[in-house]
Amino acid sequence: MQRVALTGGIATGKSHVLAVFTALGVPTIDADVLARETVAPGTAGFDAVKVRFGPSILDPAGALDRRKLGDLVFADVQARRDLEAIIHPAVVAAIDKWFTGLEGAATGFAIADIPLLFETGREHQYDVVIVTACELQTQIRRIVARDRISEADARQRIAAQLPIEEKTRRADYVIRTDGMVAETNAQVHAAYARLTSVTA
Repeated sequence: MQRVALTGGIATGKSHVLAVFTALGVPTIDADVLARETVAPGTAGFDAVKVRFGPSILDPAGALDRRKLGDLVFADVQARRDLEAIIHPAVVAAIDKWFTGLEGAATGFAIADIPLLFETGREHQYDVVIVTACELQTQIRRIVARDRISEADARQRIAAQLPIEEKTRRADYVIRTDGMVAETNAQVHAAYARLTSVTA
């Protein structure tokens, strides 16, 4: 079975593209979901984050306030690295276990959505890399609307990742998400057809 990674910049449409692949019957897994599970209350990850960052990043219910934590780590490179060091090993292990469990399945490939694939140097663990991309202004507009933050903060979050041009250069497939949803979906279907033919 081919291991396919889906990545791209923040707010470039990864979740939508992953949902389309899922609807086509492709086994998929989302690293962001795994990351949230890794730091859920009661986990070792949660305790490690609380020790590193202190009680100020908790909400009134005692869970992580993701907004506060995000503001902190995107403004502080070392803080971001410390958080990634807590989360990434558990996420990588969970994804590896998931792929191993799929061996022998009918599908010829499966997809893991990994936002920081290139930043963590894990692209070589995958047979195929798909990158979602859109124009910078589209990215900024989506982040501002989704996260209700300023344009300056949106730019800061984009700058924390590798430039999208670098990601697309290193991709096997690039799916542009600037246009209509139907246009994006058509690109996903085309990639699906090619991947299916390769793994058949």
